[in-house]
Amino acid sequence: MEGTGSGRLRMVAIRWLVLLLALAWPLSNAPAGEKQARIEDFFGTYEGEAIADNEAGLTVRDIGVVIQPLERGFNITWTTLKRGADDENGEKKRKTYSINFSPTTRDGVFASAMRTDLFGKSIPLDPFKGDPFVWAAMRGETLTVYALHITDDAGYELETYDRTLTDTGLHLEFSRVRKGLHLKYIAGELTRTGQ
Repeated sequence: MEGTGSGRLRMVAIRWLVLLLALAWPLSNAPAGEKQARIEDFFGTYEGEAIADNEAGLTVRDIGVVIQPLERGFNITWTTLKRGADDENGEKKRKTYSINFSPTTRDGVFASAMRTDLFGKSIPLDPFKGDPFVWAAMRGETLTVYALHITDDAGYELETYDRTLTDTGLHLEFSRVRKGLHLKYIAGELTRTGQ
């Protein structure tokens, strides 16, 4: 009989194989007849609100997103302010994330550059050390950021941020899935407020 350690290792290996197969699927080609955006089309500052649906029920959040060019790639910084929820100091619950992305050898796929290696090169975080593995992809007029977490029980949690261009800004959809179970869904509209 196999030990639990080798069984967990096999499950992690299988999940990584599934992830690699998913990454190998063509991402850069928009469906027939759909416009293919350029990353430059997303550059700008956006503000709006979103509705979150999770185990706590429905909540409203103020959302801010800045997408800007870098020398090689781009940066996405986003801030979420949860309305009606204060932390232990009476402050509004605010979360801000900022991630640099650089082009890969695959058209429309971008690697996160969240830490620096021994040679000074920006590289993704290590999911085997508890960090998320993050990448971005463009399909049609949607820029998607994925964040894959390996859970303590060797399972997975995947966060997906879809930002789709609209006439006035961006349509946002976020989902969090753990082992196939949908934990959270957020949708909202953001207006472009600056370049």
